[in-house]
Amino acid sequence: MLAAFVPIWTLTALGWLAGRRRLLGDDAEAVLGGFVFHLAMPAALFTALSRTPLQFHARALAAFAAGTAVTTTVAFVLAARAGRTTGEATIGAMAAGYVNSANLGIPVALQVVGDAAFLTEVLLFQVLVVTPALLVLLDRGAGRRLRPGRLLTLPLRNPVIAGPALGALCSGLDWHPPAAVAGPLALLGAAAVPSALVTLGLSLTGGGPPPTGAGGEVALLSGLKLVVQPLVAWLVGLAAGVGPGPLLALVVCAALPTAQNTYLFAREYASGTAVARWTVLVTTALSMVTLALVGWLLS
Repeated sequence: MLAAFVPIWTLTALGWLAGRRRLLGDDAEAVLGGFVFHLAMPAALFTALSRTPLQFHARALAAFAAGTAVTTTVAFVLAARAGRTTGEATIGAMAAGYVNSANLGIPVALQVVGDAAFLTEVLLFQVLVVTPALLVLLDRGAGRRLRPGRLLTLPLRNPVIAGPALGALCSGLDWHPPAAVAGPLALLGAAAVPSALVTLGLSLTGGGPPPTGAGGEVALLSGLKLVVQPLVAWLVGLAAGVGPGPLLALVVCAALPTAQNTYLFAREYASGTAVARWTVLVTTALSMVTLALVGWLLS
């Protein structure tokens, strides 16, 4: 478990140090964040999904979806009632229910569960179902009109949907892109995780502590993420008759911390960046304890 977390803490600290010393210039956070959002992350998701056979455990995935739906809805409603904008409420919802299924999820699943098969289903659910819904709300918060044509072309206009969608299509058709295509995409995708973590570290140098009143929001979102989401997933999984092995995989995936993508989305849409930044940090720091507890209780 420690081995899974150390690289995350190290690269985030490296980004913070680079920002403190201004090694990458004043616009490094914006440039590197744009690189991850538009190029590296779509390539990484395409590569991961195109190489993974598609399989679904309907009851376990439905239980995970229930945990996601409950936490994101509660976070969005509470933020809206507190006077947050649609964009800020959407980022809060993402912070409460969008798990780090990529760089942290794989090593944790292998360590606690023994395989990462269910994690692939979680990844598909998040990028092909949850992400489009979040992007629609973020577009609305940014004042962009949601005409039917614009909604239908969302996957074509947004690389973080297009990349995994094409990857899933390749996997479903059992078609492997030629080396001339797959090689460069894999090389580009390999830069996604370290670049995202360095970007997160860079953001800390100018961010300071959470703004006044945001500390309670960060605590609430962290509690929803680390406690409520896995608890709902566990209860629904039990009610649905999910077996012991799949149930462990389900709850471990639901207990993963907030994905770094949350901060990248917040930065891209200029909404809720401080709350996203600090929720990612707090949940990543505390999730090692909650994940170990989940593994001990259910295994």
